[in-house]
Amino acid sequence: MNIHFIAIGGSAMHNLAIALHQKGYQVSGSDDTIHDPSKSRLEKYGLLPAEFGWFPEKIASELDVIILGMHAKKDNPELLKAQELGLKIYSYPEFLFEQSKDKTRVVIGGSHGKTTITSMILHVLNYHEKEIDYMVGAQLEGFETMVHLTEENDFIVLEGDEYLSSPIDMRPKFHLYKPNIALLSGIAWDHINVFPTFENYVEQFKVFTDSMINGGMMVYNEEDTIVKEVVESSENHIKKYPYSTPKHFIDNGITFLETAEGNLPLEVFGKHNLQNLAGAKWICQHMGVDEDDFYEAIASFNGASKRLEKIAESNATVIFKDFAHSPSKVEATTKAVKEQYSDRKVLACLELHTYSSLNAAFLTEYKGALDAADKAVVFYSPHAVQIKKLEEVTEQQIANAFDRDDLIIYTNPQEFKNFLFHQNLEKTAVVLMSSGNYGGLDFNEVKSLI
Repeated sequence: MNIHFIAIGGSAMHNLAIALHQKGYQVSGSDDTIHDPSKSRLEKYGLLPAEFGWFPEKIASELDVIILGMHAKKDNPELLKAQELGLKIYSYPEFLFEQSKDKTRVVIGGSHGKTTITSMILHVLNYHEKEIDYMVGAQLEGFETMVHLTEENDFIVLEGDEYLSSPIDMRPKFHLYKPNIALLSGIAWDHINVFPTFENYVEQFKVFTDSMINGGMMVYNEEDTIVKEVVESSENHIKKYPYSTPKHFIDNGITFLETAEGNLPLEVFGKHNLQNLAGAKWICQHMGVDEDDFYEAIASFNGASKRLEKIAESNATVIFKDFAHSPSKVEATTKAVKEQYSDRKVLACLELHTYSSLNAAFLTEYKGALDAADKAVVFYSPHAVQIKKLEEVTEQQIANAFDRDDLIIYTNPQEFKNFLFHQNLEKTAVVLMSSGNYGGLDFNEVKSLI
């Protein structure tokens, strides 16, 4: 099969390109800009475009398939040429479904936790040397790429993103997978630019639940009232398996899971991660891994990349980097760090970086999100607001939204860095939450604070 990627440089797109190349397909692609790690990975496999830009002459009738990434626009010259020639154009999730039609599809969905749960499942299966196909949204230890596709494997585990499929396919990605086995971890309004109301956002999860094949198995977090309502009210003929926070305790900064075989020390912590673990256990059991084998493997799971990732630690200080940016994730992460390090001060630094988080209408969703921190800082770039063509957001609006009198707000990257590097971090747990980098903060330099 001869496949061309329009916007090959995306984190998901380049991994799919490599997976298909490894499967033996002829792969080519274009993009107007490609950054590392995508660039070096594509180069390693001989898939890096010779030059950046869009080249309609690359699109010819000999191509069997076009895979269109979200980074491209509707008027992309290569897309227009493909449409003119009548070539078969797939979105990323559409093509993954085509590759997995004859497999048992396991789809992990939810506003938060899906990357970690998918990572936990893959870690357990890899530990027990069980071969499966997969697509996950973060780089995992022991896995070279985020996508793996074969002809022979029976199962495929897919992280089910609710964001749009492509510039010409406005359906959420996870509506296209038609799972045999699925999980819903939690629902908290996000992607306000696509789902303008909370009700509209929740509707996407109802559609997902009803898209499961007849007789499928839905594993769901019954402690999330919205998830519980969505799943339990569904009239789809599926089996429903609820899960909740397992029994545990914290001793000397380590979380122990209470199991029938004794207390199991974990590398991860926080109520949200314990819920994630409970959900992952159900999925693994449906895939043939018994409870004891699951516990044996999960004890060595130390998290997905950028999810409560410990970047530095001493006897007196610990620093975490976390991808959290939506209100529910920020609240869960901050609470988790405070509960784990109850004898330390918690310094929580949040960058408002995404379209939703910089939207004045959405800001109020952050009320109380940083309350568990002893000291709370919010950084945002007015320039980023301008780039996203949003209404100006003022420091006062942010202060009002978080509803915390002592909230510290920075808009200048250097001033934020100066603040961070002049803190006394004795007996402190620091968590840096962002999908960006605070206007150019070098996280390797942050390690020198300890």
